[in-house]
Amino acid sequence: MGIATQIIGLIACLSFLVVTHEFGHYCFARIFKTRVDKFYMFFNPWFSIMRAKRYDGKWHFSFFSGKAPKEWEEHPENTEWGIGWLPLGGYCAINGMVDETTKPGDLPAEPQPWEFRSKPAWQRLFIILGGVLVNFLTALILYVVVLFTWGEDYIPVENATYGMHFTQVALDAGFRNGDHIVSIDGMRPEKSGDITAAVLIDGAQRVVVSRLDDSTSSAQERTIYLDKDFPKKVIGSPRTEQYFCQFEMPYIVADVFDDSPAAKAGLRKADSLVALNGEPTFSFFDYQKKISQQKDSTIAIAYVRDGRLDTTAVTVGSDGMIGLAARTDLFELKHVEYGFLSAIPNGISRGFHTLGDYVKQFKLVFTKEGATQLGGFGTIGSIFPKTWNWQLFWNMTAFLAIILAFMNFLPIPALDGGYILFILVEMITRRKPSDKFIGYANTVGFILLLALVIYANGLDILRAFK
Repeated sequence: MGIATQIIGLIACLSFLVVTHEFGHYCFARIFKTRVDKFYMFFNPWFSIMRAKRYDGKWHFSFFSGKAPKEWEEHPENTEWGIGWLPLGGYCAINGMVDETTKPGDLPAEPQPWEFRSKPAWQRLFIILGGVLVNFLTALILYVVVLFTWGEDYIPVENATYGMHFTQVALDAGFRNGDHIVSIDGMRPEKSGDITAAVLIDGAQRVVVSRLDDSTSSAQERTIYLDKDFPKKVIGSPRTEQYFCQFEMPYIVADVFDDSPAAKAGLRKADSLVALNGEPTFSFFDYQKKISQQKDSTIAIAYVRDGRLDTTAVTVGSDGMIGLAARTDLFELKHVEYGFLSAIPNGISRGFHTLGDYVKQFKLVFTKEGATQLGGFGTIGSIFPKTWNWQLFWNMTAFLAIILAFMNFLPIPALDGGYILFILVEMITRRKPSDKFIGYANTVGFILLLALVIYANGLDILRAFK
């Protein structure tokens, strides 16, 4: 059920975002008395699951049809609403607009007053901007609702009892597992996300840590200086090590799966693992890494149970796992409640902060390291939890709404940003690009976007077989 829940979450999220995006175009089109021929959730090549159109004072429906009923053609001023069968998006077909579904030759010779192309440039600009604006407003509203409904839970950095656990790139830069982060470029981080944002997004280069001195057994502060390419090095590392650092924790068993290698070896709930193959090992993350490298091998695990030290032999499965779940509730959470009036400014602030961080890190896409880390639907789906959680779902939907708004704003033909660019050029030069030119530009833009989608999803497939 875990993967199925992720797939359902992904489809539900993208469907919601596409519908709200297209509804933004629809609302502004109707405000400026522009006809909208079709409004569809999901694409409908060859046939539609459902079609609906209102005329003569009532709704008319058609199910599983390849074409709308002929009598509907007598009411072109009314929008056809529908649900397609291909859940990869949706569309809002605005009358008189050259896009990926309408070519210049499909339009009447003379522009009609209800067509998109006959409207003043400023009205066309708002019609195109509608999708981006609604996506961003949707994100702000969702963040406000999430904060008001559930509040916010996080682990303060000061509660990191065992310090931080660092990836290999960070270790090479001078960090040591167990270091406590004191400040980053003079800023004291409150949450682990503050550390990641400061180092990987803002490019901070001076990190002060508190480290236990081996000779004196007392904590001393040390300063670590990072080079300007440090974020690229982290992004270019294996996907499992792109977090830079996270809260260090011991491996205390929370559950032992039935008939697993760990169960057969006699490990129990509450056991504390302390050594692997005779080597003292404290960190949960080190166990994860080392055990995964011992597939189909027998390893010796030392553990403490009720104050007594013991050792057992465990045969690692072919999947690199032994059937244990570790405790993750070792740190005291801080819960922040938000009333309605306080949720509004904090939700809006979170939305703008998220957009700012995404814009800053977008530049990494154009680096060699960033290009290799692109992901498609598989990567997006993997960020959804395997058990349904409404708070996480709406948080992820708000985050993806901001990404969708930003990506659509890029000045690439076939995206909203491409149309916005053409309209702005027209407003400045007083010369409107020809429908034929826009059609050619959209074709090129669509091919580039399709290539990017194939590339990103191809990377997902390659990762799945590694």
